Amino acid sequence: MRLTAIAAAVTLAVSPLPALADSHEDEVMATLQSAMDAYGAGDIQYALEELAYAQQLLNGLVAEGLQGFLPAALDGWTMTIDEDAAQGMGFIGGGTIARGEYCGPGACFTITLMADNPMVTSMGAMLGNAQMMAAMGPIVRINRQSFLNQDGDLSALIGNRILVQAEDGDEDVMVRHLEQMDFREMMMFGM
Repeated sequence: MRLTAIAAAVTLAVSPLPALADSHEDEVMATLQSAMDAYGAGDIQYALEELAYAQQLLNGLVAEGLQGFLPAALDGWTMTIDEDAAQGMGFIGGGTIARGEYCGPGACFTITLMADNPMVTSMGAMLGNAQMMAAMGPIVRINRQSFLNQDGDLSALIGNRILVQAEDGDEDVMVRHLEQMDFREMMMFGM
């Protein structure tokens, strides 16, 4: 009974992401069904393994959704998604991450989006408070969003739950890329 409720909740969790879920739905549903079958057969360990795998698949769907908020590369620049970025998320409390590396004329930089992570939540007191941010460094305004500039690296907290960081690049180029982002839409991510 409990496994059926979990499967139903997981199915509902995927439903707000129909465009992403379509490509993964069969594998997620098959894995959940396998977990329920194993549970019904009394194989609790295998049911747990299948649920863990289903969770991994669903986390991948969420990460793909977050990747959609990374800005397109400007003319003369390329962007490469860091497919391995999520591997370390379990060590820092979970959540979702998307990272793009942008390379252009003689330079590269990264933009990282991290959502629903305890580390991000703890940064809320710092990046969610304009006075504290101003005490830590200059503020750069991008699309009505305040970014803290620390030695040329830019950080902002969107909707008190999504950390946006642009690092290791020319500030003007990073700002031009960040200006393409829809921070209001990003606030609705996963909701």
